[in-house]
Amino acid sequence: MSQKEVHRAVTAMEPMLPDFRSAELAGLTQQTTLAIGELNAHLTSAFVRGRVSQLIRQMNCYYSNLIEGHKTLPREMDEAGRRQLAEGPQEERDKQILAEAHIMTETAMLNRLDSEEDLDVYAPEFIRWIHETFYGQLPESMHLAQTLSGESYEIIPGQLRDFMVDVGRHTPPDHAALTDYLERFRLVYSSPEILATQQLAAIAAAHHRLAWIHPFGDGNGRVIRLHSHALLHRHGLHGHGLWTLSRGLARHRQRYFNRLQGADQPRENDFDGRGNLSARQLSGFCVFFLETLLDQVGFMNGLLNLTDFRNRIEKYFRYEALHLGRYQEAISAIVTTLVYEGEMPRERVKLVTGLGATTVAGIIKLGLSEGYFTSPSPKGVLQFAVPEKTWSSWFPQLFIDLPIEE
Repeated sequence: MSQKEVHRAVTAMEPMLPDFRSAELAGLTQQTTLAIGELNAHLTSAFVRGRVSQLIRQMNCYYSNLIEGHKTLPREMDEAGRRQLAEGPQEERDKQILAEAHIMTETAMLNRLDSEEDLDVYAPEFIRWIHETFYGQLPESMHLAQTLSGESYEIIPGQLRDFMVDVGRHTPPDHAALTDYLERFRLVYSSPEILATQQLAAIAAAHHRLAWIHPFGDGNGRVIRLHSHALLHRHGLHGHGLWTLSRGLARHRQRYFNRLQGADQPRENDFDGRGNLSARQLSGFCVFFLETLLDQVGFMNGLLNLTDFRNRIEKYFRYEALHLGRYQEAISAIVTTLVYEGEMPRERVKLVTGLGATTVAGIIKLGLSEGYFTSPSPKGVLQFAVPEKTWSSWFPQLFIDLPIEE
């Protein structure tokens, strides 16, 4: 059978699931599930969880872009969100536009998941919707891509590729068979026969097999990582959005690519499963994927331990917010209280700080202008906030300039 014929038959991507009897996969699944449960318990206020998850969304974008070779600093992403694009080279503005499109696509995706209980996250239509939503927010000038030979082609949002491509040493399926492959993808990974204890390993396998299919002319990496995020969210493994897969993949970028390429390989011998592709290599990718999940959930568990989180905030106000002058201690008290409660009436600030009404009014005005807390109205409640200037102190190592390879 020729290579082209193999890539037209959906059996070419078998096996699609790892051996669930693997003790290593079972152990990693159990550890990761327990760690996610621990993470869920850290921030007691739903409002605070929401604000921190917004920051994690920016982190997810930052690292997903790093994987693609684009470095967009947190400050630049924050400015893009406020429609303040860089005045320098067009390349810098383009990276900001990509970052904002990624964040808006993830937000729209999570909103759909929360509002549409019957949404089939494995359906080809949903995968195409992610691509369409992302590219639909980019200007037409960014709808162009190039082949390795330098030939330009147009990327139509949500449209499956209609040409053949090579991805490194891997030749994805014939474009004429993409709908068959995606339907097979849906049937296998949405199967009710996949148990809850097997779900994480199945999500890992789905991540690779969708990359192997390579359904779009460009943007596959971002779409696949967003899709894995959607699967984790749908199966209750997202930890209130307080952790992200992309940080781990970016920190071990080359290992990630190597594992993806390894799982592209054909069956090695008679002891390597019964499908066209290597069962051993697929299992290796799934182990890497779950190890990455466990590492990132563990990292966020350490970061969001309430006692340690509060201590870092207090330290920030003692040593890095000296410009607040005599209001420094009072604003610190307000913010650390909001860490636990999320919101508080303005009248309560007098009790929290032990100061009079006139002084409290000045404290609130300064805290709002500095972005240390927000309010929905001129006399509304005070709400927990995470201004960009606090990120490196309150959330150390959340954003790392360069990937860390092993």
